[in-house]
Amino acid sequence: MELTKKYADQLDKEDVLSGFRKKFIIPEQDGVQRTYFLGNSLGLQPKTTAHAIDYILHQWGNEGVESFFKGERPWMELHDQLVGPLSVIAGAQKQEISVMSQLTVNIHLMFVSFFKPQGKRNKMLVEAKAFPSDQYAVISYLEHLGLNPAEHLIEIQPKQEGAAIQDEDIVAAIEKHADEIALVFIGGVNYYTGQLFDLERIAKASKQAGAMVGYDLAHAIGNAELKLHDWGVDFACWCSYKYLNGGPGAVGAIFVHDTHLHNKQINRLTGWWGYKKEERFKMHKSFNPAPDATSWQLGTPSMILYACLKASLQIFEEAGWKTVLDKQAKVKSFLDLSIQTLRSPLFTCLTPASRGCQVSLLFHEKGRQVYDRLFEKGFMVDWREPNVIRLAPVPLYNSFNDIWNFHQSMEEILASI
Repeated sequence: MELTKKYADQLDKEDVLSGFRKKFIIPEQDGVQRTYFLGNSLGLQPKTTAHAIDYILHQWGNEGVESFFKGERPWMELHDQLVGPLSVIAGAQKQEISVMSQLTVNIHLMFVSFFKPQGKRNKMLVEAKAFPSDQYAVISYLEHLGLNPAEHLIEIQPKQEGAAIQDEDIVAAIEKHADEIALVFIGGVNYYTGQLFDLERIAKASKQAGAMVGYDLAHAIGNAELKLHDWGVDFACWCSYKYLNGGPGAVGAIFVHDTHLHNKQINRLTGWWGYKKEERFKMHKSFNPAPDATSWQLGTPSMILYACLKASLQIFEEAGWKTVLDKQAKVKSFLDLSIQTLRSPLFTCLTPASRGCQVSLLFHEKGRQVYDRLFEKGFMVDWREPNVIRLAPVPLYNSFNDIWNFHQSMEEILASI
């Protein structure tokens, strides 16, 4: 692989997904498309999303509540149309997925079911500096149970400030506290560093320790190859507005391993939409859970949000998940070569080799100036306080020339500040 305009042109010419860029609305400035590297924050809008929303509004207007059951696309069937493509992306069985609620709500719901402090086994192990919402959820849930986070929370720290957490450190901590841990809860990809954890290895270590294991996959779903069922993960949660392009505030989803689906002893918070589908409208007093992960659903979902997610998942299905991953590997290599070639004393790459689309650049000085200059040149990247620029070229709508142009612009900016 070589870092040249000619090679970027060749890669784009050979790219079987090059035409998929046209399926998304690319932000513009003064009539010129910007270079969007923010799929790790909010994925782009598929051009079919507006029609998908309009169709739901049309059904609502024409049929009212009967839209749940009548017409060519009854609302009651929408959920089942989402779990198929999601099961491929998550490496799950269809019955193990429920599309529902929002990420942090789902994390709390999963804690109810899978964090069971008993006797000496009463601690939760997490990564330090996870996404703040995860930290808030963990601490507040421990406090809700009357547990002191200082005593019942094990946080794995990086060996040095600004570095990535090593997988072996997580495994070593699990082994060290094997008889104390009730739940291991890790983010699949760290939002700040972009590190993709070895989720298979962590799941295996957790199981050997006798602990439950759950993942927040907000930055991993649609961004990394996952095999949740085969790895024996107990549960996972994710949002759908990053790499899955479901739109701002998109509906979230959960994975629950099928070994738990028929466990009548499992604790859960219940709502009528989690009731057995065939009997839901009989309005029985006692709760009879659906025989799959949808039993964790609470209230009636938003059909508009379902439609937004479906518009994107149809693109994934058309592209083929393996094809997306194959292009991602090439994009990663080309971007890695770009960053290595820059060799600037102004920044260090925080992100280890094990990653998805995202790269995080830690600036020792002048980082904000670099960010501002990139924005002026049409690059939409992310600034994270105090001194990190994050960028995430994604396979469905970024090209190799996007990366080449980024490299050229970075060379110019770094030489001039």
